[in-house]
Amino acid sequence: MIVERAYAHLSSYDEDAWPWSVPCVRQLLDEGLRFTAPVTFLVGENGSGKSTLVEALAEGFGLDSYGGSHDWRYASPRGKSALGERMRFDAASRGRRMATSWSARKGFFLRAETALDALGREGLSPDSVSHGEGFLAAFRGKFLHPGLYVLDEPEAALSFSSCLELIGHIDRLAKEGGQVICATHSPVLTALPGADIVEVGEHGIRRVVWRELGVVDHWRRYLADPHAYLRHIVEP
Repeated sequence: MIVERAYAHLSSYDEDAWPWSVPCVRQLLDEGLRFTAPVTFLVGENGSGKSTLVEALAEGFGLDSYGGSHDWRYASPRGKSALGERMRFDAASRGRRMATSWSARKGFFLRAETALDALGREGLSPDSVSHGEGFLAAFRGKFLHPGLYVLDEPEAALSFSSCLELIGHIDRLAKEGGQVICATHSPVLTALPGADIVEVGEHGIRRVVWRELGVVDHWRRYLADPHAYLRHIVEP
């Protein structure tokens, strides 16, 4: 573990203004977010705030919100987000040097919408391969050393078999001292044994087990009987 808890403090804020209007952000301000395993998955519907959280976590650790490794700052002219500039961490004993020393800090932020440009800056030549292969090149070539690795919906470019490969990379990285925080919609990724699953939504933040995830239940039902869902969507 590199970090054990993330938190942010504001003396006052407008609960109707974004991002403070997002329930999981308000709970982060009130309680912080604890990490209890080397791999944490953030799950939730679109608009639930999971991408807002992972971006702020990356920014708080010194990773460019545009994406890329810790060695790059900053590719985007945009400043840190309102939450990201306030994000702070309680470091685990083995992560304290990383948390206090810029030169010792290692990590990578991979976000789907800017991944190809970020990977190009990393020298991975994403234009010469498919989108998914570009992602896998990052996992193979950059996810190698203990550090904080933040992912925002990496499954967007990956096939089923590539998601399985990603699980292997994440598992290896965690066992070698890395920490991974991943926002995802994927029931494949979240099935990684030993991972912590945090669900965000109108309720705020809560921990769940894989078999109780709504997305897992929906996929099971859909694959068993697609018509039960599609009859409400597709016109006869």
